[in-house]
Amino acid sequence: MSSYKKDRAFTDYVHKHIALPNIYKHIDWQEVRLKKNYAKFIDMTDGIDYIFRNGNAIKSVQERFREEKYKTFNDFTIRYRRDKNKHEDRKESEYFKMKAHYFTYGILNCSKKEVSKSSEFLKYAIIDLKKVYEKLDSGAIFISDNGQNKCRIINNNRLECPVKYNSDGSSSFFPVDISFLVKLWGGDMVVVQDGFL
Repeated sequence: MSSYKKDRAFTDYVHKHIALPNIYKHIDWQEVRLKKNYAKFIDMTDGIDYIFRNGNAIKSVQERFREEKYKTFNDFTIRYRRDKNKHEDRKESEYFKMKAHYFTYGILNCSKKEVSKSSEFLKYAIIDLKKVYEKLDSGAIFISDNGQNKCRIINNNRLECPVKYNSDGSSSFFPVDISFLVKLWGGDMVVVQDGFL
């Protein structure tokens, strides 16, 4: 099975068996069932994995789940670029196309191989991406290819997020420290969380 298919199977399993009962149920977000072709289209073009309904409000969500070995990290990651991709139109990754309003990020209490034995997260958060992108647009959050490993607060009012490169050279991403979002701009950047703060 290809790496993409394995990752997709892992994410789908976690969504259905762990995220739905342990996160979304507690905040009364009900998943909207989408036609398969439409779901694939909004994932590829808009970076939206799922749509939820909460009362009359519609919530578009991007999800990312990690295995236990990432438990010491206090950030969520956004895919940035795929500069080695042979297709020019695929070099810009989710950062450039994402229109999801929320980002659900969770770290499991197991490895990917043991996911079927897991039933909970060590930590999780739902981030208000619209507010994060507003800070990116204003320059209050900025992406820097500075060779650093972690985010840092600059001048007590800006968040610098370093570009990180995957070891296989396939793509880059940048981390956004959840505790720094709250420290700089208060709790409304995070809809719900457990374990990050």
